[in-house]
Amino acid sequence: MKTPTVLLSILSLALLSACGQKEAAAPAAEPAAVAVAAAPPAAENVVGKATYSKTCSLCHAANVAGAPKPGDKADWAPRIAQGVDVLYQHALQGFTGTKGQMPARGGSATLSDADVKATVDYMVGQSR
Repeated sequence: MKTPTVLLSILSLALLSACGQKEAAAPAAEPAAVAVAAAPPAAENVVGKATYSKTCSLCHAANVAGAPKPGDKADWAPRIAQGVDVLYQHALQGFTGTKGQMPARGGSATLSDADVKATVDYMVGQSR
């Protein structure tokens, strides 16, 4: 879902939730309060979450070949410190290190670059 669609949906839900509610009358001596719109919640990384569930969790959920579990902050911290571009490169091209190995594209040659990057973003987001 694109950002404008999400914003429109949130605004529509807010307006619909106000339907049928009685408004309290403001005292005559005080000016009416101005409503401030809350920031929309961060969009969920649907592609990353789905790709993780279908492909990447096979190794990462079970720590196969040293694959760090999403949410394991201690295991992810040194990886995250290298920067997201290094993580993307390792996920896309594969990597062998002292703690284990990562097959290119998680072993799924059909994953697009965008899907792999979204999944890295998802796992990093779970692990900060």
